[in-house]
Amino acid sequence: MGSDKIKIVVTGASGLLGRAVVKEAEARGHTVIGTAFSRATAKLAKLDLSDASAVSSFLREHKPQAIIHCAAEKRPDVAEQNQAAVEQLNSQVPGRLAREADALGAYFVYVSTDYVFDGTRPPYKVSDTPNPLNFYGRTKLAGEQAVREASDRAAILRVPVLYGEAETPGESAVNMLVDLVRSSSGKVDALQPRFPTCTDDVAHVLVDMCEVSVGSAGEVISGVFHFSAKEEMTKYQMCQVFARILKIDDSGLVPITEKPQEPVATRPDNCQLSTEALEEVGISVHCVPFSEWWTKYLQA
Repeated sequence: MGSDKIKIVVTGASGLLGRAVVKEAEARGHTVIGTAFSRATAKLAKLDLSDASAVSSFLREHKPQAIIHCAAEKRPDVAEQNQAAVEQLNSQVPGRLAREADALGAYFVYVSTDYVFDGTRPPYKVSDTPNPLNFYGRTKLAGEQAVREASDRAAILRVPVLYGEAETPGESAVNMLVDLVRSSSGKVDALQPRFPTCTDDVAHVLVDMCEVSVGSAGEVISGVFHFSAKEEMTKYQMCQVFARILKIDDSGLVPITEKPQEPVATRPDNCQLSTEALEEVGISVHCVPFSEWWTKYLQA
């Protein structure tokens, strides 16, 4: 989108979305500094985001022009069971990072979630009032509020359930379904609609936002935005797609047509996100078709 090369720090760069963001930004020729903690590698800087002093020193040393904050605890059930640590990471860290970015004159994007909504009145616009049903959603909403209080130049991008090139199936609730299909047995939700979105597409949007906001035009994209694929699918329908691609008999999968009993955290029914705010600022909301991406991935 932009021709100027910029320096970008990506937090959570060892995760499913973070890896895609690093890949996209580097492919465009930007200087990327990825950070991680428990899964730090030789290519990623080890940084404890809960250590405010270390974070401040790190950012002042590297002086990024943009920060894309992907790091978070994204598993609702884990969040319920480890509330103190998750509240720190999901609610407190984003605001501190946004303040540091503002002090450096850097653009800041915080990746949030569709789970800030209760799923009762989709599709959701950015002007709709959040009402999270679980602790995870509440921590992400608190993180949003902290970011907005810290900087009027920052942006928040809410996204739905993601899939992509996973190191382990457990990185994505969508990728996990492939193993279920391969086992040819199990009960699968066939009631709650989801809008599975590829991390490659989210990464494209995030880097576009940085290029516009840091570029020579100086038009900062700030405030709350939504990005989501348009294809509506239940988990059972996703499994049917995987079975067709893998040429596996899926008759052993049992569709659940009643609202599933959640193991720990309550999930909203339908949190479809409207992407009109992104479109209004000129950001492409193109998404790869679900079946097309998975066909290439599973047959590679």
